[in-house]
Amino acid sequence: MVEPLTGLRIVEMATALQGPAAGGFLCDMGAEVVKIEPPQGDASRYHRGSNNFTPEGTLGAQFVHSNRGKRAIAIDANSEDGREVIYKLVERADAFITNYRESALTRMGFGYEALRERNPNLVYAAVNGFGHLGPDADKGMVDGAGMARGGLMHMTGPRDGPPVLPGATLADMAGAMQLALATMTALLARERHGIAQKVNVSSYGAQIWLQAWEIQQAAISGNELMRDGSHHANIPGMYGVYQTSDDKAIFLAFARTEESWQSFCDFAGFPEIGSDERWNTLNKRMGMDQDAEGKIAGEIRPYMERAFASKTLAEWVAFLDSEPDIIYNRVSSHQDVLDDPQALANGYIEEIDLDPIGMTKLIGPLVRLSETPASIKGPPPQLGQHTEEVLLELGYDWEAIERINAHTREALRQKFIELGLEPPF
Repeated sequence: MVEPLTGLRIVEMATALQGPAAGGFLCDMGAEVVKIEPPQGDASRYHRGSNNFTPEGTLGAQFVHSNRGKRAIAIDANSEDGREVIYKLVERADAFITNYRESALTRMGFGYEALRERNPNLVYAAVNGFGHLGPDADKGMVDGAGMARGGLMHMTGPRDGPPVLPGATLADMAGAMQLALATMTALLARERHGIAQKVNVSSYGAQIWLQAWEIQQAAISGNELMRDGSHHANIPGMYGVYQTSDDKAIFLAFARTEESWQSFCDFAGFPEIGSDERWNTLNKRMGMDQDAEGKIAGEIRPYMERAFASKTLAEWVAFLDSEPDIIYNRVSSHQDVLDDPQALANGYIEEIDLDPIGMTKLIGPLVRLSETPASIKGPPPQLGQHTEEVLLELGYDWEAIERINAHTREALRQKFIELGLEPPF
């Protein structure tokens, strides 16, 4: 069956998350993605993370998600043979995606102008930390640094305490989303207008985009939003996370109708609050009714805290499920998400046979197309799994392939020696 991007060829020269996750999306959508790895492999192959007691040799979770279904070659890009292999791949590619520093790519011979000479129709898509212009264009970045500079970390944590690191790699994944979107936008421009071009996005820019409402609020009002713990800084009313009597967490947005609000107050044990003039409309409860400081709306929070603390999570869920005009959700763990019938029904969670641990759940394609559905193409590749296959397709004979593989092995051996380790061969 044809898929959205069937026939597109993508060369991915990227590591860790921003570049590979974008390439993973394109692969799920049907593009052929060839991943170029150094002799030692992408470092995320080996990152086991926390509470991971799977057998030795199990690929890292980050690598599994971002690289399933790709073809991978391991090659020394600094060697003459390695550069020529990459040039041959680029010559037949539709797009080249990368999160390497542009100064390093230019030095290695893979800058935009160099690859454009090889393939004038190439879309060259690069993501970095802080944008391709300005004094920090070539500055290194990790996920936390992106959230720190972009303002997201400043808005996360208790009102009276220090900023807190959010519990997901939001900066990297946001950059990956922007890279995938930008790549497809440039490919469409090439198809419609015959113009191939360079694409630049950044994690920093993606952080700003993720916080468009909050940053725009600061620009319009001239006042700084302040982090507000379990509540949103720009929604001063009841909207937030609360603890139940059995120490579970539940999120409450609002009651959309006055009937549902009164029903909530009756169940919570303070029926008189339902008609209290301070909060007897949705706008008042959300701080949208001439309450610029959010002071009146904020006074409702102690009532909410006492209400949720008076009953168990199960009791609250049973009641709230009976009130469709009250927007809420229990706070789910990652394991809850993996088993959520809603996630399973929509294909957000699928299964794959992952060596050496067998059938494993993983995140499926999140874009659902009725006539050209996407799919997971298979497990992530082993290091260098498709090197010989790809080289044969590029026209290399076995003598050349053996020479290239021998150079790759020697480069890997030297890497072990540089690290003070005993080479495995």
